[in-house]
Amino acid sequence: MDAEQTAEGRRRWQERFDQARKRDAEFRTLSGLEVDPVYGPPEGTADPRMERIGWPGEYPYTRGLHPTGYRGKPWTIRQFAGFGNARQTNERYKMILGAGGGGLSVAFDMPTLMGRDSDDARSLGEVGHCGVAVDSAMDMDVLFDGIPLGDVTTSMTISGPAVPIFCMYLVAAERQGVPIGRLNGTLQTDIFKEYIAQKEWLFAPEPHLRLIGDLMEFCVAEIPAYKPLSVSGYHIREAGATAAQELAFTLADGFGYVELGLSRGLDVDVFGPGLSFFFDAHIDFFEEIAKFRAARRIWARWMRDTYGARTEKAQWLRFHTQTAGVSLTAQQPDNNIVRTAVEALAAVLGGTNSLHTNALDEVLALPSEKAAEIALRTQQVIMEETEVANVADPLGGSWYVEALTDRMEAEAEAIFKRIREMGTDGTMTSGILRGIEDGWFMSEIAESAFDYQRKLEKGEKKIVGVNCHTASVEEPLPILRVSHEVEREQNRVLAERRAGRDQAALDTAMAGLVAAARGGGNMIPPMLDAVRAEATLGEICDALRAEWGTYTEPARF
Repeated sequence: MDAEQTAEGRRRWQERFDQARKRDAEFRTLSGLEVDPVYGPPEGTADPRMERIGWPGEYPYTRGLHPTGYRGKPWTIRQFAGFGNARQTNERYKMILGAGGGGLSVAFDMPTLMGRDSDDARSLGEVGHCGVAVDSAMDMDVLFDGIPLGDVTTSMTISGPAVPIFCMYLVAAERQGVPIGRLNGTLQTDIFKEYIAQKEWLFAPEPHLRLIGDLMEFCVAEIPAYKPLSVSGYHIREAGATAAQELAFTLADGFGYVELGLSRGLDVDVFGPGLSFFFDAHIDFFEEIAKFRAARRIWARWMRDTYGARTEKAQWLRFHTQTAGVSLTAQQPDNNIVRTAVEALAAVLGGTNSLHTNALDEVLALPSEKAAEIALRTQQVIMEETEVANVADPLGGSWYVEALTDRMEAEAEAIFKRIREMGTDGTMTSGILRGIEDGWFMSEIAESAFDYQRKLEKGEKKIVGVNCHTASVEEPLPILRVSHEVEREQNRVLAERRAGRDQAALDTAMAGLVAAARGGGNMIPPMLDAVRAEATLGEICDALRAEWGTYTEPARF
């Protein structure tokens, strides 16, 4: 890109920046020096990298989706929370919102994640322990009691039973008197990463993809602002993947869902903006920043050149970030505050759209209220005190960061090529399904995890408090413990709700759901009817398991 083209790019950026809404704030350093909203090559000079780097708010979006960066709107503080029963979690949500949180993110317990009711024999001892227990729409009513669903964005981290949980969320909104078309938020629904990393599926891939396709169609038609898919690299990284593997596997999964939408006859410019992403922010500061920048560039190029997206919003990669749980240590847990702050800063400098910061005690238990507040304040200190939100992509043009961004992109493209070659028809979807069935993804992640562990044991990789600087004056950390009484109370309430249902209405609704599962129609309307009749999550999922069967992962040695 020559000097004239660079100047033209700056002129385009300036025009869009001037037209955009900005926060009412002073954008100066602590010493009072005024800073520009973006920096690039000196006026009248050329930089051959500018074609790949670009300007904030324009293709290929390496430097961010908006010309204003965070001057227009800072990232959303979206703290992930859920424990015990719906009433306890509702109280934590109100604390988060009252303390300045900008959105909610729901953590579900293991029985809910596996599509089981709290009184299922396999749920014993797990109810409310790693998230909130949700058995029916009434639990969703309690979960958001006093929180107007039309006025807050809500993210729900669940994939296997995501669709029935989403239907419960819609029914809760109806009962609040909120038209579902007003709802805004994100549902994870990423079943590919379950087979690849997290292992929380209900059926074989094909029926899950049918449900996801039905959900995409429903949201396009009825809830245009809602994002029905949050493609998750977080769990892939937490399973042991490298940054490049997280980037490539996640975007490949995203391309698979684009192909699913296209196979349903949906317009990519209409459904594309409904796809969002969820990444891990690990401890290697610059590598993580490069990963986020490369992700935007890759997604924009593939959406435009491979899948035909014409609009900006369909080419945008919007993403939420969570700091790395796997980087936290039980030894010297106060060090986790520092790790989380560094990881959060990397996410911000990489241009995240929303962010969750882990609590210092999450390696031991669900966060205590004090630890949750420290995690929230970590983001607020970054946002309010560091002035890093003054300039869009402040590390853009750094030789190191740009070289890492290019390297990340090249490694991801090599992995995409391998995945497509595994398939039978050249599509990303075919390659992903073959990679799942052959155990390829699992093998790649396992090899990376083994390599990391070997480096730890040899002392090549240092972790403070674990294999270096281990002397400490730390005291035992008080942690949150979920009483077994939560499970007993949840099951008592569930039994009362079952006894109080209109059995005839329930039977009719469940029969309609089963008929839809056997046919070819969209599953969302009959599932909503079942939820309105107070069918439980386990009843809905068991009915679908009976029709579609279950899935057992192929053994790999």
